[in-house]
Amino acid sequence: MIYTVATKKGLGIEIWGTRDDLEYFYGIVSKFWNDPLLYDIKGYEDKKNLISSFSYEIRKASYGSRLTRNHSHYSFEEIPYCGFQVSWVHIIFSIAALKYNMKMTESNKADIAMFLHLEYWIERTMKDYDKVGAVNLLPYLDDVINAGNEHLYLYMRHINSTFFGLGGGKLSFRKLAQLMRTAVFSTDEYNDLRNFLQSEAKKHNCKVEDLELNDDDKIYEMEW
Repeated sequence: MIYTVATKKGLGIEIWGTRDDLEYFYGIVSKFWNDPLLYDIKGYEDKKNLISSFSYEIRKASYGSRLTRNHSHYSFEEIPYCGFQVSWVHIIFSIAALKYNMKMTESNKADIAMFLHLEYWIERTMKDYDKVGAVNLLPYLDDVINAGNEHLYLYMRHINSTFFGLGGGKLSFRKLAQLMRTAVFSTDEYNDLRNFLQSEAKKHNCKVEDLELNDDDKIYEMEW
């Protein structure tokens, strides 16, 4: 069974499961980001980049290349479990992108059940970590993000680096909902980032999707 727990400093979650669990999860996620028939749809490539980075972590974890335990957090039975860390921002954006792409791709009840199961655990983990911060953050799991944004990946990276810059902990977690307003269509924060990206693209004589954000890798080196 896939389940989640908060990371030690509250920067995100750990997703855990047996190898079979993670391989099954990887197979479902893979259906919704790498469809050659949809490559020509504007914005699809952007969501492909976002989801593929999440999918990559699932695959590496299924090989035992990330986190490992001899048993789950909820049982002492000796069954190897594998897991990986993903930030709150990355997982919330990934779910939004996956749900958006599901509308363009054939899905079944098993796919829907997997995502509902994951959302249940994310909501539970948010509340377990900090009920105050969770109240304002939970709506972002429910279609508040403008997943149709053609530059969703850049928005995710911008918010993610800003969040990590806060240093972690419950105070940072409680500020995340405000940062996530940047992903909500027509908010001042959303428009400000869009205008900035367009200005940068014009300055460098390229398309917005070709821009590379100057993330400071050092902020990601802290304890999760």
